[in-house]
Amino acid sequence: MKQIAVILLLAGLAGCGADGAPMRPNANLGLSVGTGGVSTSASVGASNGTVSVGVGI
Repeated sequence: MKQIAVILLLAGLAGCGADGAPMRPNANLGLSVGTGGVSTSASVGASNGTVSVGVGI
């Protein structure tokens, strides 16, 4: 339970900018149709201008 509280606290601090510039979330969804069929892509991440983190699928 304490671990969840710490994670929520850190997420709240990062979201409000109390520990520096706020992190801006971003998301991208893609759909392409070609000779090989239909393919999809997705990515989510966050950036504060200096640092970017993300995950693509």
